[in-house]
Amino acid sequence: MGTSISVRDLVLSFGSVQVLKKLNLEVADGEFIVLLGSSGCGKSTLLNCIAGLLDITDGQIWIKEKNVTWAEPKDRGIGMVFQSYALYPQMTVRGNLSFGLKNQRLPKAEIDKRIARAADVLQIEALLDRKPGALSGGQRQRVAIGRALVRDVDVFLFDEPLSNLDAKLRADLRVELKRLHNQLENTMIYVTHDQVEAMTLADRIAIMRGGQIMQFASPKEIYSRPANRYVADFIGSPAMNFVEGTVADGAFTCAGHSIPLDGYEFTPTGRAGGPAWFGIRPEHIQTGEQAEAMPFRTEVEVDLCEPMGAETQVWASFADMQFRFLVDFALDLKRGDKVSVGFDPARASLFHKGNEERM
Repeated sequence: MGTSISVRDLVLSFGSVQVLKKLNLEVADGEFIVLLGSSGCGKSTLLNCIAGLLDITDGQIWIKEKNVTWAEPKDRGIGMVFQSYALYPQMTVRGNLSFGLKNQRLPKAEIDKRIARAADVLQIEALLDRKPGALSGGQRQRVAIGRALVRDVDVFLFDEPLSNLDAKLRADLRVELKRLHNQLENTMIYVTHDQVEAMTLADRIAIMRGGQIMQFASPKEIYSRPANRYVADFIGSPAMNFVEGTVADGAFTCAGHSIPLDGYEFTPTGRAGGPAWFGIRPEHIQTGEQAEAMPFRTEVEVDLCEPMGAETQVWASFADMQFRFLVDFALDLKRGDKVSVGFDPARASLFHKGNEERM
């Protein structure tokens, strides 16, 4: 599998402020990559650099083995879908889809063929003669995606295309985007701050913070082996529990508790031990009889219960720190109840207290 996009030592500065810091990113042909992070982390800025909408300060951008660092956006072989639909209100859907193609002076037969194909893929054939004002938000976003599709390019860039839609429509279009990628097999780079979108859509996720990539890996790898505490805290809902303590002699000790680390997969630098954060996801904590089969067990007192539908999130205290776990909604717990909890430390994540990198 060849390389579709290669970002090499990319730096972007605005005056004395360095927004993107020596970024490197290699995207294979046909991959669906998601740039994920909180507002201001640089994900949309990186996408705009790849698209050619921003002039970079240093480094190179290659698309399909061609150096496009200083190429115009129209010459980069990309199709871009923005957060805003940016449709021409006076034109029909057909007119919006054909506008760019007419500017390229393509034959009418070719334009009609591309519009028909895009309309079929996106299921908007019945909308072609309507104007944007007569469309719903989801329909408009389909048209915006269609405008990128008709360009017949190898690389599609999406800048938070679903963020203006309501929750149900976002979920529906998310599934359609996944199907679209499976059907077209084009390279796609997708920007979002929504971790559910990232985990469900991506082949690999680049989690960004402060203009740098914290981890670039598959959703499964990021969920099960986060590279640092920031990634661990960012991914997962409910968020991971963290307990402060020390790693020594094959165990993690904290406030009177000793958690055996048999089965935990240390990094090469992690075995040295020392002050650390112990992270365990709420969904990996068992209760009641199931807790008795776990390598580590303890009893906690319920502080707060949050019904969440099929499950209830329970807040308690462990090692003098807040601790969350999930129970079946049918389990009737209340403040002050004692609950037996347990987990397998092999599923935990340990992070150095100093640099917060994985141990």
